[in-house]
Amino acid sequence: MKSPKGRGASVLYLDYDGVLHHEDVWRHPRRGLYFGAEGAGHTLFENAPLLEQLLAPYPDAVIVLSTSWVRSLRYSHAAARLPLSLRERVIGATFHTRMNANAFDSLTRANQVLDDVARREPAAWVAVDDALGWPTEVLSHFVPSDPAAGIAAPSVTKDLESKLRLHFGSKLRA
Repeated sequence: MKSPKGRGASVLYLDYDGVLHHEDVWRHPRRGLYFGAEGAGHTLFENAPLLEQLLAPYPDAVIVLSTSWVRSLRYSHAAARLPLSLRERVIGATFHTRMNANAFDSLTRANQVLDDVARREPAAWVAVDDALGWPTEVLSHFVPSDPAAGIAAPSVTKDLESKLRLHFGSKLRA
């Protein structure tokens, strides 16, 4: 099996729901993607410009999708939903079609990401997700997002800035 992209890179593991927009997103075969009652008033990817801004100091940082959108929409369609500047950074996903889908789905989000870290071997990584239950030994790499405000919650923005600086800071271009 060929080695995955991102070996030796700075990788941001990115969830969508509860990170780039409110977590209450649903998919209907005819209606498409829509927000439930709790997400009323929100728009899909409303926090993408903020993520673009936070990643700007790290031009070599890449993104691995760690979102259920990859399983439901497929990788290419999930990546295509991102604005171009973020989409250009996407190098893969924690799930790929050669995996056993049931086994993958039985893992926690933390274990899905940690399995990918072990496989991809990035030089540095940060994961932002609204799923909790991450092992204590990797909490310095994890940014818990606000399920409603996502990364736009001030405390989450500050935590993400801090962890990007901590893990990707030495990769800054002069």
